[in-house]
Amino acid sequence: MTGDKNFDAATVTAFLGQGTRLAGRIAFEGPARIEGQVEGEIVASETLWVGEAAVVNAQVSGATVIIHGKVTGDITASKRLEIRAPGRLYGNVTTPSLVIEEGVIFEGHCSMGATDARGAKVTVLAKEDKPLPGAGTAPTLKAQGGESK
Repeated sequence: MTGDKNFDAATVTAFLGQGTRLAGRIAFEGPARIEGQVEGEIVASETLWVGEAAVVNAQVSGATVIIHGKVTGDITASKRLEIRAPGRLYGNVTTPSLVIEEGVIFEGHCSMGATDARGAKVTVLAKEDKPLPGAGTAPTLKAQGGESK
């Protein structure tokens, strides 16, 4: 569970562990982590971690969303979305900043038409969080017309 170098268990205000199954609308006021199964809608005011064991079938919205598990549903992240290996995302994304680590599965469309599409970027990381071979820095794609596919 703590394999995510950005995850700090001390800052999480809500945790849904393995074996937990919830259906309906869930709202988190602070940072939260999901390791169980959730179906319905998830609203997070801060960072939402979806752990490796998690299976989420929901519409998700939050400030920052970090996916290590399986998510089926559309995601709106007001600040940033990270899909980290071995994460799988089947759904459409709206976010100003998207990080996709090597080895993940992402099937859907990405709209980066946040308030300022010119500042939107996509970063693709190798498994070691290093730029791809042959690149001086991690590639940055500027969103054109507010949408990147």
